[in-house]
Amino acid sequence: MPFCLGAQNVFFMKILHTSDWHIGKRLMDRERLPEQRAALHELAGICDRENVDLVLIAGDVFDTFLPSAEAEEAFFAAVKQLAKGRAVVAVAGNHDDGVRLAASAPLAAEEGIYLFGSGRERMPVGGERPVRAVASGEGYVVIENAAGERVYINALPYPNEARLKEERTEETYPEKLSRWIARGEAGYDGATAHILLTHLFVAGGKTSESERDIDLGGARAVPRACLPRDGYVALGHLHKPQKLDENVRYSGSLLQYSFDEGEKKCALLLKTDGKRIVVEKEVALTAGKRLVRLEAEGVDAALGLLARYPGCYVELTLHLTAPLTAQETQALRSANEGLVSLIVRTEGAEATPVVRRSMLSSRELFAEYYRSVYGEAPPQELTQAFLELLERS
Repeated sequence: MPFCLGAQNVFFMKILHTSDWHIGKRLMDRERLPEQRAALHELAGICDRENVDLVLIAGDVFDTFLPSAEAEEAFFAAVKQLAKGRAVVAVAGNHDDGVRLAASAPLAAEEGIYLFGSGRERMPVGGERPVRAVASGEGYVVIENAAGERVYINALPYPNEARLKEERTEETYPEKLSRWIARGEAGYDGATAHILLTHLFVAGGKTSESERDIDLGGARAVPRACLPRDGYVALGHLHKPQKLDENVRYSGSLLQYSFDEGEKKCALLLKTDGKRIVVEKEVALTAGKRLVRLEAEGVDAALGLLARYPGCYVELTLHLTAPLTAQETQALRSANEGLVSLIVRTEGAEATPVVRRSMLSSRELFAEYYRSVYGEAPPQELTQAFLELLERS
């Protein structure tokens, strides 16, 4: 997209960075697919309004390896809408089945949608689309817009040995990651704007409650030194929008997925500036219900508080001097239909929140099972071995 400055034309490409859609994710027993569809439609509107050429999706498109047919339909409808007159490049996250996500890559590329599931795909190039791939190799693609502006994208899905079809070696994870990133640099000429699009937990990032076993006890935390110093690093994995360096950003999740995600959701609008990628602004996302964490002393105070948050999902911690009656529980539920979590703390008694197994992390489920069999917490080494085995599966 060009603009005229005096007699000189200046060319640039506008790019939208988004991630962690988690299509199909629920909140306890609440279906959130309508909210997800609305947020994806909002992204398309932002692209139209801001004249975006390229959309980057940094992983966790779905919430599970086996998404429902409705979730898959929502994804394909969304990327088709996003790709109207522009290109979309997506990498698989740790929640995605990379093989499944990339199965449609040859057909999707015809629509300007480039899907990387393993990081070894080579994309079809050329075509008549205004924004298209003009070069590609193992794990990278070069996108060009109608003005001839180009961006080199090193596309690295959530990286581990199982996904990248490698045996375990004596290399540390940072050493392996540096090698995997370097593989996606094979086609870089040094003269084009550069982006690393990936799904990682970078050391120093702030996690939230909705991220399950995000770093396997710290084993998969990536030092910033592993990341390219030039260009832009478009990250997914952490749900809170955050800037680790000027050129290293998490866009955050599409919706609030846990009650501790108080930050407003956004997508990041980028622009090429010669070889540089600059962040123009954060674009607020307003679709989806707000999640609020409330606390009250007594039922009457709680009823008044719940009435102030209509249309929200609510986690309520209630302090009482006597056990909650069935009638009081029903009154609280009726006061706000969005009340999804009720934690009762009775004076003189230990807090006993109702915990659903579906909300527990893999680490917590393993610990609960181990205690049920052996009557004690599992050793840290055994937990770590279980989580690493789970990641490879």
